[in-house]
Amino acid sequence: MLKRLKIYSVPEGSIENVHFCLVSNDPNKNNEIEAYKISNDEAEESLKISRSDLLDGELSEGSFVDFSRIYYLHSSLEFNEIATVTEDFLAKIFKNITIKFSKQHYKAAHLPKKESVFVPGSSKVSYAGRVFDEDEICNLIDSSLEFWLTTGRYADDFERSFAKLLGVKNAILVNSGSSANLVAFNTITSPLLKDRQFKKGDEVITVACGFPTTVVPAIQFGAIPVFCDITLPTYNIDVNQLESALSNKTKAVMIAHTLGNPFDLQTVKDFCDKNNLWLIEDNCDALGSKYFYNGEWRNTGTIGDIGTSSFYPPHHMTMGEGGAVYMQSNRLKKIAESIRDWGRDCWCPSGKDNTCGKRFNWDLGELPIGYDHKYIYSHFGFNLKVTDMQAAIGCAQLKKVPEFISARSKNWKILRDGLSGLSDFFILPEPTEKSDPSWFGFLLTIRNGVSFKRKELVDFLESSGIQTRMLFAGNFLRHPAFNEMRNTEGSYRVIGKLENTDKVMNDSFWLGVYPGMSEQMLNYMVEKIKTFVGK
Repeated sequence: MLKRLKIYSVPEGSIENVHFCLVSNDPNKNNEIEAYKISNDEAEESLKISRSDLLDGELSEGSFVDFSRIYYLHSSLEFNEIATVTEDFLAKIFKNITIKFSKQHYKAAHLPKKESVFVPGSSKVSYAGRVFDEDEICNLIDSSLEFWLTTGRYADDFERSFAKLLGVKNAILVNSGSSANLVAFNTITSPLLKDRQFKKGDEVITVACGFPTTVVPAIQFGAIPVFCDITLPTYNIDVNQLESALSNKTKAVMIAHTLGNPFDLQTVKDFCDKNNLWLIEDNCDALGSKYFYNGEWRNTGTIGDIGTSSFYPPHHMTMGEGGAVYMQSNRLKKIAESIRDWGRDCWCPSGKDNTCGKRFNWDLGELPIGYDHKYIYSHFGFNLKVTDMQAAIGCAQLKKVPEFISARSKNWKILRDGLSGLSDFFILPEPTEKSDPSWFGFLLTIRNGVSFKRKELVDFLESSGIQTRMLFAGNFLRHPAFNEMRNTEGSYRVIGKLENTDKVMNDSFWLGVYPGMSEQMLNYMVEKIKTFVGK
């Protein structure tokens, strides 16, 4: 019986005059051996054999294992051993073979769905979805075969590449956009910030119109949220209310860029700088959006002290679950990493010891001198790390972000142009002044006095196979989660009557513009809305 890990020569002429084959398995039930030819020709599906890959024997320089074709050789053939390869090299071979078949699986299982023909009235128009190809599959398989299940080399690569994309010094991966907001807010509560530490009972200025996790971390911590109204048609914070929201307890502003449309960053950041307030930008719906700040175009999420992103499937890019926190400050980065990693004081990466060089020589808290630094905690933190398999998908997605942004802008414009004649019925969305949005969705608000209600239109669209979404919570203060807070004096403050916020809650909805949409789908949505209005 032939052994694996060996390279053999085969009688001349037995397989297309190829003399060398890598035998990778013992004979099967048909007494055949799976083999891959070795040649001097480098191809797309080949792996170079170097001298360091051989335990013994010799091969000519520039020898390659070719995976483009599997050979099955009968064990009765005369095999002459040429060399023995290392186990590491054998693992590389099987990894390459696995990835090759993963590509074929993608083409068989996923590509047909991607290329399916849209049938108006029959096919579903989703508001969002995953857009991927074989690159994400291959990265995922590569990571899974390493079986390094927690944060690892792909996570490190993603953090560096993501920071470079945004133009910031530091980016930290977490397991969701909600966790990113949790880490971001808790970072400014660190005692390491001294007189700027956000403490229980301090106030944070925000809005009630949006996704709950922009403000929930502050509420959970014990902060007092101060809710401002929004303006239409940008659906972002009414900056004219900022001064009214300010008090001697105000320590931070934490707001989102609504559906990719930047809020007035110049006014908000100037307000924060003037009053020594933290600014946290929830950038989860706005990856790639830009704002003309202080005379230059900047990525949203990078102008405030901390920015956050989400990589949930509907978002601009995905890794299934996942998120990121980013900032320029190295001090904030150190705190954020501690909050993410159980609150520990140690900064060793997973699987590493004694990065600081004094693991058993620290004197912190009331611990005995020399207590193991890997188990010293400087914050009340969490475990919010992402797995390396998710990060592997993210690394492939990250390369597609520019084309994703371009597609979203194109799709949004098709809807905006197609529905421009319906301004008597709808408040149509507009980008914020001095901004270039990376749109997450197309938002429509039914005007006062129109004969139809939102529910009627939404029901019609849904029955036509077109998915719709509300602007998340609408008015978060109206939800059951606020039942107890509504009856607790001093638990939050409201500026004005939140009239526009309630308007959105009652009359707004949005449609998707994600890159997986075809122009035919977008035109179908326009046609259906016009049909409904025409009735």
